[in-house]
Amino acid sequence: MSKKESFIKGTLILAAAALVARALGIFQRVPLEHIFDDTGNAAFVQANNVYLTLLTLATAGIPSTLSKMVSERYALNRPGEARQVYRAALYFGAGIGVVMSAILYIAAPVYARHTGVPESTSAIRAIAPALLLFPTIAMMRGYFQGRNNMAAGGISQIVEQIARVATAILLAFILMRQGYSNSVMAAGASFGSVLGSVAAFGVMIYFAVKLRREDAADRLRYGQEEAKLPMLGIYKNIFSLSIPIVLASMTIQAVYMIDSSLVVPLLEGQVGQADAQGLLSILGQKAQSIAGIPPVLAIALSTSLIPVISAAYARRDEKHLKRQMTMALRIAVLTGTPIVLPLVIAAYAVNGLLFKTPEGSGIVALLTLGTIFQISMTTSNSILLGMGKSRISMFYVLAGITVKLVGSIVLSRFIGIYGIILATALCFIVITLLNLRLLKSIVPFEIMGGRWGRYGAAVLAAAAVGFGLNELGLLLTGAMPDRIAYLITCLLVGGGVVLVYLVLLIVLGALSRQELESYPGKVQRLLRPLMKLQPARVRGE
Repeated sequence: MSKKESFIKGTLILAAAALVARALGIFQRVPLEHIFDDTGNAAFVQANNVYLTLLTLATAGIPSTLSKMVSERYALNRPGEARQVYRAALYFGAGIGVVMSAILYIAAPVYARHTGVPESTSAIRAIAPALLLFPTIAMMRGYFQGRNNMAAGGISQIVEQIARVATAILLAFILMRQGYSNSVMAAGASFGSVLGSVAAFGVMIYFAVKLRREDAADRLRYGQEEAKLPMLGIYKNIFSLSIPIVLASMTIQAVYMIDSSLVVPLLEGQVGQADAQGLLSILGQKAQSIAGIPPVLAIALSTSLIPVISAAYARRDEKHLKRQMTMALRIAVLTGTPIVLPLVIAAYAVNGLLFKTPEGSGIVALLTLGTIFQISMTTSNSILLGMGKSRISMFYVLAGITVKLVGSIVLSRFIGIYGIILATALCFIVITLLNLRLLKSIVPFEIMGGRWGRYGAAVLAAAAVGFGLNELGLLLTGAMPDRIAYLITCLLVGGGVVLVYLVLLIVLGALSRQELESYPGKVQRLLRPLMKLQPARVRGE
């Protein structure tokens, strides 16, 4: 296999790994929600969110920075320097892993008590050891990507997720059958992340040993030169590039952390501690799981254009840059909508199908509706990072997080949990608007141009059809078991909304033939037959 073919194969594995990880992360919570009561769900949500926030803070951005530094040095025939950079990153990963793990374990009871879910202490402590290995794993993945071996990181990610999810569900089930409390069961589920980290580390060690053997030939070729890079200089380069990316990358996780920390303290005075924990359970286990579905496809499609945008910006090719920026944002909007709409309209059926009861469907619907802004925020963030504007993007993220924090405190006093969810949408909207303002100052562009009206008409018509199908489907609950009726309703709404939306996008001219050519091949093959429905008048515009 040629190096080019190997690189392409590795890239595909990495992309597949990201999708598998997201899917498993979303659907892991479905069986756990059935096993736990409100206290167990709230404890697991808190442990998972605080862990992921610390992990993002410790590692996000550094692997990509390390990858860049390593690839540059190998391109300049300086493998000794690349190895020294890698060793420095490993030292940092090991050190920050110990520090973060210790902080999480020691601070667990304090955090749990002050956030209104003292039962989460055991779950937080159970997940803390995972931080010992994950920072080091992240550094290893970055190094392998710098060596054009993305398959190693992709395979380790898939193995990690499978081990984590399987262990979490199995331990929770065993502890339930043994009659343990929900706080202990949540700790068992949280411990799945520890075994996931061990599995991922084992995979990375395997690839590291294999790579070391291959490097023996390189050492003969380049000699046994010793790099003389100062350690402080290496860390300065890593952190100066990584810190803005870290803060820009942790927006969504920071929002979830704010929610798991503030929902109970903000709402227990209104509804009582038990009901506040129940609302946190619904928000964390149900709503966040379902709301995690729409961004997967849209962000994958739009961010596939980011390297092209980065190259066009480096060449100062304004015409090409404008076209690709427009296309990335347009793809994000157009592909996110037909996933968001059915999930919002059929929230009651989706909620009832996946979880124990349809309770909290309004929370699910509202949080999922806000993901359209999450999609646009993430896509515009990626474009800014591709253009080297990560420092400015960092300040925009901080502004959005401030809006989220203040908005949650203020709005929760008037409309409770729905105010906290609206504050999340406001956070995404603020960051999106700031990002778009900056992008337009660099290259003037329009996402939909004069076609917003046509797009809006397609959305409204599809929503109306979906609403009618949803009401029709829910009538079946009186004639058959509820879950079967919910399944039929989900299929009816999903199929009807997507079909009407796609047909009207094409018939009304919101999607043109020229734009379709820039979409991925599978998407083109899916939509090309529908293009025959586009009137000649619209086609010629």
